[in-house]
Amino acid sequence: MSFSLNKKNFTFRFKNLGYLPKWLIFMIDISIVFSSGIVTYFLLNGLRLKFVPINYIILTNIIYFTINTFFFWLFRTYSGIIRHSSYTDAVKLFFSQFSTFITIIGINICLLLFDYQKLCLTTGAFINAVFSFSLLFFYRIIVKQLFAIFFFDSGCSKRVRAIVYGSDSNAIAVANALKFEVPGRFELVGFIDKNNENSTKRILDLPIIKIKKSITVLMRYMKVEAIIMADETLNKEEKALIVNECIDYGFKAYTIPVILDVNDKKQISSGIKSYEIHDLLERKPIVLDTMSLSKKLKGKTILVTGAAGSIGSEIVRQILFFNPEEIILLDQAETPLNNLSLEILSHNKQVKIVNYMGDIRDIETVESIFIKYRPNVVYHAAAYKHVPMMENNPAQAIFTNVLGTKNIADLSQKYRVERFVMISTDKAVNPSSVMGASKRIAEMYVQSKHFMLKESNSNQYTKFITTRFGNVLGSNGSVVPLFARQIDEGGPITITHPEIIRYFMTIPEACQLVLEACSMGNGGEIYVFDMGKPVKIIDLAKKMIRLAGYIPEKEIKIKTVGLRPGEKLYEELLHNSAQNLPTHHEKIMVAIEVCNKHDVIERQVSDLIQSAKYFKNEEIVILMKQIVPEFKSLNSVYAVLNKKEVNSKMEKTVKLTTSFQSKLTIDFGAN
Repeated sequence: MSFSLNKKNFTFRFKNLGYLPKWLIFMIDISIVFSSGIVTYFLLNGLRLKFVPINYIILTNIIYFTINTFFFWLFRTYSGIIRHSSYTDAVKLFFSQFSTFITIIGINICLLLFDYQKLCLTTGAFINAVFSFSLLFFYRIIVKQLFAIFFFDSGCSKRVRAIVYGSDSNAIAVANALKFEVPGRFELVGFIDKNNENSTKRILDLPIIKIKKSITVLMRYMKVEAIIMADETLNKEEKALIVNECIDYGFKAYTIPVILDVNDKKQISSGIKSYEIHDLLERKPIVLDTMSLSKKLKGKTILVTGAAGSIGSEIVRQILFFNPEEIILLDQAETPLNNLSLEILSHNKQVKIVNYMGDIRDIETVESIFIKYRPNVVYHAAAYKHVPMMENNPAQAIFTNVLGTKNIADLSQKYRVERFVMISTDKAVNPSSVMGASKRIAEMYVQSKHFMLKESNSNQYTKFITTRFGNVLGSNGSVVPLFARQIDEGGPITITHPEIIRYFMTIPEACQLVLEACSMGNGGEIYVFDMGKPVKIIDLAKKMIRLAGYIPEKEIKIKTVGLRPGEKLYEELLHNSAQNLPTHHEKIMVAIEVCNKHDVIERQVSDLIQSAKYFKNEEIVILMKQIVPEFKSLNSVYAVLNKKEVNSKMEKTVKLTTSFQSKLTIDFGAN
């Protein structure tokens, strides 16, 4: 054991007294043991009992301190932070003193066997052990109480009056952690027992309160500002109901982390945070067919396009649990790709991670990946998804969403990929925007390719699977990060229309369903996810404002800016003429959609790509309307293109494409 002194060890501030160096805590403990020995000596001496023989005094002291030092070191009684001492520290102290007592008894027995005098009186050794444990224990309690009294409010001018929902061990651990938190954030006033039991009892000297009416009425009566949800028996729906009620009446709500160690107060208190919109919109957890997924992914080489994006990166994180041999991360965003690779390497170092900077529009770059790594499964998440941006840049929507998908799908077929999973969007259903229409064209190309391969009676063909879902909370294209930033800036929150509604799910939930669809797909399906109930964007905005502790329209304004080009009031998950069939998974359905022959789709797609190379926006939109008849543009620039104009301009576009095709110097990989 090292006791080397350093000048820095003595330069601690009084307010940080709870973080004393280990060597100093050890010295204090030894001093306490020495003091208890003196007390025991004079106590027994007063009773005319010899605690230690005169000729053994020096030897007894040396042996006694050596034994205590050894057991302090063995049980590491000095390693804890004094003001965070817990039941575990008390147990360590007990065993160190009990072991010291047993060792001394053992030495006494050995001395008697060899006709020597006992080292000390056995009764005295027991009394000394009791005194030592009591002093060591109470010293820690006194320090905890001093910090609770004098330093509890350090750095915090006003604590939030809060009530803890729950009265089980989980709730007690949370309350105990918060009670000694420095600086203190909460002033706890009691516990709520949902079963209305034990109302005559107290926990941590706080009352257990009955719910006679509603939670909010009780909170007003108790004059509290916040509720801390600590009852493990509540499901997510019950929690959401309580929290929504509290937020609607202006009360704050806090969630707690999963408690692995009830004695780890630092971990518990640091994990307590305000409810976020993600917490309120979460639904029942997804149950994955892990065995089937493991068969599809374990030991395989997986390619993820758009890997640095919000959806692609979460797919990568979840794939790691199924121990693939290798994951190829393909993206053109350098910094996000680097950050993702560093993150996942820290999670699973056994899986080989390959970072590949590249653009899916460049078929030579993408083909080099297929040639070198021969992926078994492809998750195609790369896409442009911002509706207004694509309205102004339809050619880019074609190059990335259509050409990029065509490149990945064609190469997957060529290099015999087992499964190709495309991530699509609900905006592809009855599209009103260039982005939505481009994704629908990509869906059609992928689906027709599967049926073409199936009809060829090939024994080994790629299973092309499409997944379609709505908005995901927290993704790069979601309104949630925008609203959060606007709230931080003091408002106003901008919404496009007071009646606009959207479907939402969390990023992990969406990616879990993507993996499940990959597992169950036989190819050619368009899987539609159960997005739950649609959410009014204005209600979402108000909820986020309340969660941030502000009053909507009073402290944070909500401003209506009008629908953007191509934007709908509501999104759909199925085409008007489509049917949906259930699957064995309650949250996944199969959309039955009419699909043209692959040679027809391929020809139309090739013409569209060639047209996009001229950046003639109207011609691009005309061709898109030909491929997707249900495409009704809500952008005033393109909406005027009626059927007659479409037909006439279609002829011009085809001629233009044919005449200039041989003169093009930029090849984007079109057939």
